[in-house]
Amino acid sequence: MTNSVAATFDLLGDRLTLTILRHAFVDHARRFTQWAERTGAPPAVLTARLAALVDSGVLERADGPEYRLTERGLGTWEILVCVWSWQREWTAEWAVLPEFLHTGCGHRGPPVLMCRGCGRDVTTHDTEVELDPDALWQLTSGRRRSGRTGVPAGGDARFDEIMEAIGDRWSAAVTGLALAGVRRFSDFRAALDMSPTTLTERLTRLVEAGVLERSGDGSRDYRLTPRGRALFGVFAFLLAWSAHAHPDAPEPGLRIRHKECGAVLVPALRCRGCDAVLGRRDVRFEPSGGARKAAPGGLSALDSFH
Repeated sequence: MTNSVAATFDLLGDRLTLTILRHAFVDHARRFTQWAERTGAPPAVLTARLAALVDSGVLERADGPEYRLTERGLGTWEILVCVWSWQREWTAEWAVLPEFLHTGCGHRGPPVLMCRGCGRDVTTHDTEVELDPDALWQLTSGRRRSGRTGVPAGGDARFDEIMEAIGDRWSAAVTGLALAGVRRFSDFRAALDMSPTTLTERLTRLVEAGVLERSGDGSRDYRLTPRGRALFGVFAFLLAWSAHAHPDAPEPGLRIRHKECGAVLVPALRCRGCDAVLGRRDVRFEPSGGARKAAPGGLSALDSFH
């Protein structure tokens, strides 16, 4: 039986896959040669990633050598916007990342995460994560992939830093537990049933990435940094997309509940300028000053998420 959350992290918790999707949206890349030029990925690796996206229903083969985003693939746009927002605020790549534009009011800048059910803005402090007893076992069992593997992605934003948090099931589970409020080493280990060595290695990597910080009192407590808490939107939309992409899969036992309205969170994006709820066709990326100096065909494209 497919665990929808595990399948989502296996598919989208990958640097090259996110890069492929980004170019499909922003540059309207459709051909193998276009992705090969923009990512610099070896042909065999790129072929495997495209095949996985087709098998999962995110891309479909069109006439000739072209691929097109399906409705399921188009549904990843909010994940990519949240990844962009995180990169824009928390990485050195901000200067070459494009501007996010709401075409309706002209506002530029990151949107706000909101609860679609009640319309209120949402942060980590406004939610609680609910886990069924076997949910984490299902999430972390099966295929393993290190968040540090992958291939160069041309001169484009390469998602390297965010991959430390979502690039494999173990790292995603640790980050997710931290977002749920877990702090102690022993609590991480009990929830994940993983070896002390593996857990120490993942926690160390997340500390080095600035996602977690160790308590200064000498205990083995770990807390999310502001940089780590800013990943909340990425996780919220990954969970929402997993339910959309696997409607017939069993309930994964992992939910984010909005405390103010009591409902399971259905996330949405709101414009900071006019408070409108944003749809895919309402937004686009435009190059910043640094992006205009990027490689042609990369971040300089002017395209909406159509």
